[in-house]
Amino acid sequence: MNIRTLMMSAVAIMSLGATSAFAEPALIYDLGGKFDKSFNEMAFTGAERWKAETGGDYREIELSSEAQREQALRRFAEAGNNPIVMAGFAFSTVLGEVAKDYPNTSFAVIDGYVPDASNVLNIGFTEHTGSYLVGMMAAMKSKSGVVGFVGGMDIPIIGRFGCGYVQGVKAVNADATIIYNMTGTTPSAWNDPVKGGELVKAQVSQGADVVYHAAGGTGVGVLQAAADAGILGIGVDANQNYMQSGHVLTSMVKRVDTGVYDSFKAGADLAGGFATLDLGNGGISYAMDEHNASLVTSEMIAAVESAKAKIISGEIVVHDYMSDGSCPVK
Repeated sequence: MNIRTLMMSAVAIMSLGATSAFAEPALIYDLGGKFDKSFNEMAFTGAERWKAETGGDYREIELSSEAQREQALRRFAEAGNNPIVMAGFAFSTVLGEVAKDYPNTSFAVIDGYVPDASNVLNIGFTEHTGSYLVGMMAAMKSKSGVVGFVGGMDIPIIGRFGCGYVQGVKAVNADATIIYNMTGTTPSAWNDPVKGGELVKAQVSQGADVVYHAAGGTGVGVLQAAADAGILGIGVDANQNYMQSGHVLTSMVKRVDTGVYDSFKAGADLAGGFATLDLGNGGISYAMDEHNASLVTSEMIAAVESAKAKIISGEIVVHDYMSDGSCPVK
């Protein structure tokens, strides 16, 4: 299902806890902070784009603990905010309960899964396909034949990033070695740049010369450590090429901003169901700009574009880790 794009008819300015006949949308960021330069910040970018284009306003909150998920959802719903958009898979369980109590409120969850609520739009992405493409680029650029992956919290969706990356690397160099690390098993793994940097240093000591991260704010430390070590990093979610210009091979862009923008634009008329953003509709891509143009050859781009077309057509099938919890070539 596509995200409906009906513009809401009016916007009211109200504080959290007030009510109004006209509803503002609301956005709840995941743990890790609004300005993580990655996932959450892409959500913020989408909301700000909607605000700039419509002149409307929206409510927002940054969480500092797991306990706040339900509190924030219920407070926004009681205030009449509509729709309420959440960034992150971890909202799934609590949203499944809250959505039933507010049947006239529309909800959207990025990366979440609430299949039985008619007033919830589940917005997903084919992260494994974009990770496959940047994995190809890593393998083509690597001189050592050893590349790295640093995930954030060890959860299935990050396994999807990592497995897609491994498959892309192996498609170019079947003999390549992939050093695969997760930062941790708790939400703090999304915001630990020091640990991210330490993992990169360990991977470099084992020969890695390209490292891809899918680690939220932790990735700031990954890209910094890669640049300091004289190797290449690969960014994620947002275009992070600028963060270490000339040292970031590319970024696997996940258009979280589009999911938020389209949900806000639909307003209270947002339809529940499922929406998938992928290579075919521009929801997933890899970033090229002035910061990495000198790092990527025309031959690399041709190979990646060919693979992209084959993934879209179905000729290349990238295994989805979340389908069965396995990675066949890891």
